[in-house]
Amino acid sequence: MPIASDNSLFWLIPWFAASAGIAYWLYSSNPWFTSLDNKWKWILRICRTCSLFLCGALLLGIIFESTSYRSEKPLLITVVDESNSMLNYSDSTKVMSQVNTLTSQISAELAEKYELLFMTIGDKAKYQPFKEFSANVSNHSLAFEKINSDYYNRNVGAVLFVSDGNYNKGTNPIYPAEKLNFTPVFTLGIGDTIPKRDQLIKHVNANEVVFYRNKFPIEIDVEGFKMGNASATVSVVHNGRTIATKPIKYTNGKYDFKQVVIEVDANKIGIQSYTIQLNRANNEFNYENNSKTIYVEVVDSRNKVLCLTGAPHPDVAAIKEVLSRDENCEVTTETVKTWNRKIEGVDLVVWHEPGIFFDPSIQDLLLSKKIPVWYIIGPNTSAQLINKLDIGLMSSGGNQSDEVQGAWKDGFTLFELSERTKQAIAFYPPLQSRFGEVRLNGSNEVAMSQRVGPVRKKDPLLFFGTRNNSRFSVLYGEGIWRWKMNDFTRTGNIDAFAELIQKSAQYLLVKQPNSPFRVNGEKRYTKDEEVIFDAALYNSSMEQVNTAEVEFELTDEKGKKAKNTFAKSGSAYKLSLGKLPPGKYTWKAKTTLNNKSFVKNGFFIVEDVKLESLDNCARHQQLRQLSQITGGLFMQLKASQKMIDVLKNRQDITTVSVKESSYNDLIDYKLLFMLIALFLIVEWFLRRWLGSY
Repeated sequence: MPIASDNSLFWLIPWFAASAGIAYWLYSSNPWFTSLDNKWKWILRICRTCSLFLCGALLLGIIFESTSYRSEKPLLITVVDESNSMLNYSDSTKVMSQVNTLTSQISAELAEKYELLFMTIGDKAKYQPFKEFSANVSNHSLAFEKINSDYYNRNVGAVLFVSDGNYNKGTNPIYPAEKLNFTPVFTLGIGDTIPKRDQLIKHVNANEVVFYRNKFPIEIDVEGFKMGNASATVSVVHNGRTIATKPIKYTNGKYDFKQVVIEVDANKIGIQSYTIQLNRANNEFNYENNSKTIYVEVVDSRNKVLCLTGAPHPDVAAIKEVLSRDENCEVTTETVKTWNRKIEGVDLVVWHEPGIFFDPSIQDLLLSKKIPVWYIIGPNTSAQLINKLDIGLMSSGGNQSDEVQGAWKDGFTLFELSERTKQAIAFYPPLQSRFGEVRLNGSNEVAMSQRVGPVRKKDPLLFFGTRNNSRFSVLYGEGIWRWKMNDFTRTGNIDAFAELIQKSAQYLLVKQPNSPFRVNGEKRYTKDEEVIFDAALYNSSMEQVNTAEVEFELTDEKGKKAKNTFAKSGSAYKLSLGKLPPGKYTWKAKTTLNNKSFVKNGFFIVEDVKLESLDNCARHQQLRQLSQITGGLFMQLKASQKMIDVLKNRQDITTVSVKESSYNDLIDYKLLFMLIALFLIVEWFLRRWLGSY
């Protein structure tokens, strides 16, 4: 029996000597002991020595390894592809009965030699007997990955895989099957390998989100089998009306692949459905794969920017030119005196030199509406006014101006600039700013600090902050039109300047989530996925609570409504709608907290993914290759009895003897404690019996 210890076992030798020495010393100095017969002297000393030695041995952490062997029969895992494509062939009426017969034969004839396990594979790998071909996805690699993870280092004798060879999700099953070391994969093929006359829409690619009033392309992949020299037409249908068509011409007698690109106008906001149709030809094997519906979200992302100035200035013209390059950005310019105070729809205000004709009502209006503001502060804005703007900036008094350049601050994380733009900042000419020390008294983040020649100052030049749940930015200097001219003079373009202005504006334009009621869900589901929503509710201290009821109303394309209530999950909410039919759905969630009502609206789509209808022939070559690489064998399903005979007579798949080791600490053995107690009891009894007290 192998022995191990936390410390060297050689310590037992000196400890035994020490135990004997201690026992000899304890009794030698006792007058009563010297009068005893030598026989009793040796017995008492031996009892004391053994008890001390065994107690010390416990402290060494000695471990004993015990070994046993058990027989493990080889495991035969039968994997059946339960996807819909198994019924796409002329022998589909027999397939289900053949598979059921196969599983019965395996149980009856191979149970003596093998440990049997049954698995199905579709969109998930499950340990269960085959029932029906109901899966809409084929992901064969999942089965072999699951076997490898669940039965690693086990005696997996063989895998029997029943399939047509077609998979439409995941990786090639050959790669995970190769990881099953020394495990042959036997395959039984289903279906006809000869392609039928058919044309189909193999794949459609389009952006999930497009901008309103923009054109966007739809890429359509069309495959044709045995179509000859026929012609076809690809159409795009929107709201029951054909909005675009494109002809295609088949030229190969056996197989054709055509890629069609059709541009469509996004002229309606919201989730829009587009049906791609391929006209029907005579004698096609399958008409179901001639159409495919996609859903595109059309968003109105146009941002309205107001450039507000006390007087006309080239800085405002430079900013307006850059922001107007984005067709989804509408930029207007107003002076403080002529502006009509209409703020509805404005997403960002660029306020140049607020000290010129400053009107406190404008500042109050922007704060009350929580409009992001980009302040450009030059020498014409007094220190007293700067301190009133509530931007976390303190400026010293005085009316003198100064010229400062900018230096990009490493560690700025609100947005990223290219290295080209960071390097360009070093060449930009100085801005005119107020002379004196500038201090930040809030949690603002500095993007650019002031620089005078090679010396960097602590004073900020460009920084960003948040107040009243809205973002703001401050550029402490005027004259950035010179930066634009410097860019053009050096490089022939203003790309660096444009990136700096656009990135700064984009950060300010991002909407801040400030509602205490939040509902989260996916925008897209397939008809085989469970539709799940999560919700969260926060009190005035931004603590998550779930004391209120949250109602949910779902409306489908036909206007039919269904009402549900969120279930409470921890401190949040959760709602499962199960699997829904394909289509577009709108939803509304509402709740009440502290007599305040909150409402959230949204939409999502459920797509009808018909992956299993895209294949009209079996891929037995895939199964042959899988068996060949792993050392198995391929046969047709109708020859299943021959496959069972092969598995029954395969000599290299045998029962193995598995060594099992267990480890026990010496302290776990009760016999040792009994032995120590025995020595102590014997010693105590003899001492009393021989007259020692």
